[in-house]
Amino acid sequence: MDNLYDIHCHAVPGVDDGAASVQEGLEILRLEYMDGVRTIILTPHYRRGMFETGRGRVKEQFELLQSAAAEILPDMSLYLGCEFHSNMDMTDLLDESEYFRMAGSCYVLLEFSGGASRESMQERIYQAVSNGYVPIIAHAERYDILLKDPGLAEQLVRTGAEIQVNAESILGRAGRPIQKFCRQLMKYDLLTYVGSDAHNASDRPPRIGECAAWLEKKMGTDYALRILTRNPGEIIAAGQGA
Repeated sequence: MDNLYDIHCHAVPGVDDGAASVQEGLEILRLEYMDGVRTIILTPHYRRGMFETGRGRVKEQFELLQSAAAEILPDMSLYLGCEFHSNMDMTDLLDESEYFRMAGSCYVLLEFSGGASRESMQERIYQAVSNGYVPIIAHAERYDILLKDPGLAEQLVRTGAEIQVNAESILGRAGRPIQKFCRQLMKYDLLTYVGSDAHNASDRPPRIGECAAWLEKKMGTDYALRILTRNPGEIIAAGQGA
């Protein structure tokens, strides 16, 4: 499959625990390109007390990678987003700067602590939705409360959340229980996006191509295209005011 999207990728160099250099960022992008990915929203972490690289620095590093990529991958489109760790005053930050959002849109890739409670998830999702944002739950398969209670995922979707899981989790590389959870999300049509969550080209590479083949085989071509092309395309369109 070609013209695929990746909405969760840490290839911006030197801003978080992802790519350490422009060269490493380019290696990630080359792998994505070989997988058929042509559009990527790059999502550096923002987490208070852990990842607080200034947004000016993030933009500078993004533009550096974007310029280098244009030399070797001229038909790949890169957009800047953020993996935003939820906090009490997150909507103030989201209002303040589009760099905390996805490609300048109203979509927010929202991360939680692994042991987040049901109540905290519900509160943050409601807070985002009620302030006009579309929260995308980042790597939903990593949260204990959702694994223990998949019904909560359905409730959060009804509230207005969307769900992203990592390609490697669908492929079973994170273990069978997590793969089973991902398949439940697909069975009940709760999954909106797949992301690579790539941090490097070695132990955390992108696997979008392999995942696309799996989705096409197990769920059909139309489903794979919806998850990997049409749904993420709506984020880009929203950011461009379409």
